Amino acid sequence: MSNIFRIGVTHDFSIDAKGHYEAPLQQVLGNNPNIEVELMPPAENEKPTREQLDQYDGILALATKLDTTNLTGLKRTAIIARWGVGYDLLDTNALTENGIILAITPNAVRRPVAEAAIALIFASSLNLIPQHKIVESERWRKALPGLGRNILGRTLGSIGLGNIASEMFRMSASLGFDKLLAHDPHATPEQAASLNVELVDLPTLFKEADYLCVHCSLSESTRGLVNRDLLRLMKPTAILINTARGPIVNEAHLVEALKEGWIAGAGLDVFEVEPLPSTAPIRTCPNVILAPHGLAWTEELARDNTLEACTSLLAVSRGNLPTGIVNKAVLDNPIFQAKLQNWKAN
Repeated sequence: MSNIFRIGVTHDFSIDAKGHYEAPLQQVLGNNPNIEVELMPPAENEKPTREQLDQYDGILALATKLDTTNLTGLKRTAIIARWGVGYDLLDTNALTENGIILAITPNAVRRPVAEAAIALIFASSLNLIPQHKIVESERWRKALPGLGRNILGRTLGSIGLGNIASEMFRMSASLGFDKLLAHDPHATPEQAASLNVELVDLPTLFKEADYLCVHCSLSESTRGLVNRDLLRLMKPTAILINTARGPIVNEAHLVEALKEGWIAGAGLDVFEVEPLPSTAPIRTCPNVILAPHGLAWTEELARDNTLEACTSLLAVSRGNLPTGIVNKAVLDNPIFQAKLQNWKAN
């Protein structure tokens, strides 16, 4: 076996993150003589073939699609380092079965995504988009559709109480919310109490929240979770914020809720289909703020995502375990253990 740990950078980095990932990658990996990094060739529909993948010991992945069709039988690849925290495009069971660890970057995304959620709360409350459009069309205050509102005394809710939601609640502690609510079957009472958050069931969350943020991961159990029945429970003055994954919210039901006035508005950075089609009905809703799944893409996020993902790659190249492991069952897989042991020997 070669003592060179080869890393493939998926080709979409050269398009979606060009100029933002190269310097931190060089900072972590560039001066290591036992590591070789190269940009992978374009892959059809962002899905590299098995042969393309198995040229590398580690993959730095952006929007790569991995499942049984291109993972089964991989001999060499030991780690997929995902640039970000969402992994709905990656089959974790197939990764585990083939002895490949999946590492994400929870520390890098925590603050930027929490800030994005709070930005959408303020923008929605103050009618920022309508205000901008009024001035742009050379009109003034009399053309405003209505008054904005302060968040003082309101209730902030979250579906999920993980990394990002916890950061959002920490940030919001001084903003004047009267109550903080969350629903998360995996959260402990101690964790919630440390954030001054009350854990509640889903119906209670939807009934009481003035601002309801989606902060859970996309899985079979959360796909379409925010549906017509739950949206009908919300206050007519409530606002839904989604910076997690689009398919968690049934978009057709949300359009219905917005157009029929079940809720006051929504702020969305993610959608069921991305890029958002020009004919998507959500585009026709006047009381919604739309962002291209880029609201949290700050200079700091680009830097820190790369640093954290590359640190994971570096750890495996030295025979060590990275942080941010998603599929922890892989640690018991002899295939993965053998791959890691090979790098320990070097």
